Amino acid sequence: MTDRTSPLAPFRNDIFRTIWIASLVSNFGSLIQAVGAAWMMTSISDSVNMVALVQASTALPIMLFSLISGALADNFDRRKVMLVAQWFMLLVSALLTAFAYFGLITPWLLLGFTFLLGCGTALNNPSWQASVGDMVPREDLANAVALNSMGFNITRSVGPAIGGIIVAVAGAAATFAVNALSYFAVIFALMRWQPKIDPSPLPRESLGRAISAGLRYVAMSPNIGKVVIRGFVFGLSASAILALLPLVARDLVHGGPLTYGIMLGAFGIGAIGGALLSARLREFLSSEAIVRYAFAGFALSAGVTAISPSVWPTNIALLLAGACWVLALSLFNVTVQLSTPRWVVGRALSLYQTTTFAGIAGGSWIWGLAAEEYGADKALLASGALMLLGAALGLRYALPEFKSLNLDPLNRFSEPLLALDLKPRSGPIVIMIDYVIAEEDIPEFLALMADRRRVRIRDGAGQWALMRDLENPEIWTESYHTPTWVEYVRHNQRRTQADAAIGDRIRELHRGSGEIRVHRMIERQTILPHDIAAHKTPMDMH
Repeated sequence: MTDRTSPLAPFRNDIFRTIWIASLVSNFGSLIQAVGAAWMMTSISDSVNMVALVQASTALPIMLFSLISGALADNFDRRKVMLVAQWFMLLVSALLTAFAYFGLITPWLLLGFTFLLGCGTALNNPSWQASVGDMVPREDLANAVALNSMGFNITRSVGPAIGGIIVAVAGAAATFAVNALSYFAVIFALMRWQPKIDPSPLPRESLGRAISAGLRYVAMSPNIGKVVIRGFVFGLSASAILALLPLVARDLVHGGPLTYGIMLGAFGIGAIGGALLSARLREFLSSEAIVRYAFAGFALSAGVTAISPSVWPTNIALLLAGACWVLALSLFNVTVQLSTPRWVVGRALSLYQTTTFAGIAGGSWIWGLAAEEYGADKALLASGALMLLGAALGLRYALPEFKSLNLDPLNRFSEPLLALDLKPRSGPIVIMIDYVIAEEDIPEFLALMADRRRVRIRDGAGQWALMRDLENPEIWTESYHTPTWVEYVRHNQRRTQADAAIGDRIRELHRGSGEIRVHRMIERQTILPHDIAAHKTPMDMH
């Protein structure tokens, strides 16, 4: 394995290394806090479902707000967005510490604080994950994502055990205080980082338009759609182990908070192994094969955890579960990043996160209800069965292989000189493009235009159509609309190097004597809306 393909190659980048270490410190605090919150809930509530809702309350905001956060990540300075998120979580953690210290915590108040911390995570995550591609070269991206997972799980392997000790010795309030302090590491690292930001000549998209553009891009990108479906099913089924682990520690193996921390540590150690193995596994197995094995391995882990009467078999099963967790989620993440250009990567990642955490939040609630009704062991067995179904989904929604697509901007578009004095918000704009196509080239032309339609709509065009001239059948006209002139310019600037092959081949098929003719027009009504009433007859008014 060369140094460049080594799983540790991204550490050669100073920025990535510094923020990775800071995140390690912050993740320690978060996991210590998670142990304190979960165990505190077992102390202040007798409801099994309330225990499972601790995890759900953290995942739910990520499901609800990630799309908004992704739009912010793509339209604002990602570093500043992360700083706002870190300061917010610091404040919430400090308040949680104070409430716990003075004995003011109730079950629903605890869920409220964990929900707010989840909101901070929802704001932070799309910017953080999208920023990885700004820190490391594209060829290091897969390993950088795996290292992020490994860093989180290094803390998972030790942090929960430390959290269990802190809870046992000093109480849950102490774990909340440790978490509050841990945010300073990331804040300090982000304040030192000064990323290069290329200013855009176009005005910033509105929040609503940015969200719709992200949804449209994902909807017109089949590879990302497959990841979204598989991520949801994985989150729905795999959430059972982490959501029910406090009950496994308390009821199935009859342990205490330290046992729970050790079990989370075993899960984390397995995840570290999975992160280190991921690069090697990608050399021998396809992405889909790795994901299927991850589903199956997690199903086996859930089954062993359900029937094991003692700590050690359970911990061995949790090692496997942790490895499968990282292998699946890191592959999902990298596939989205490698399938998405930089202008929309935050929104694509946020949609993937939304569906995955929707699965985790929904699964945590469902498995909690199942455990309360039938017992934690039967709930785990049911989740394992669903995992096997998730593996079978690969027969229809197979994960695509990594491709070296060049998703850098094409940069061929130059804004044309116009005879009319248009404002950026002038519109609607109608574009019509004429092609002269020989009869023998029509099948290939139609196939290319099907791809062109997907790219046009994906990048913001609407009302796309392809028409053939009835009097001159060799002439074909492509048309599409954009709401304003600035959206037309933005649409063209979103074209990537990978998209160039479609346009280049269409130009080769064009048999006209000159360049392809492009008509850029603005729609105008013959009767303005406020004049309509003046032209109506008395009969029209009824």
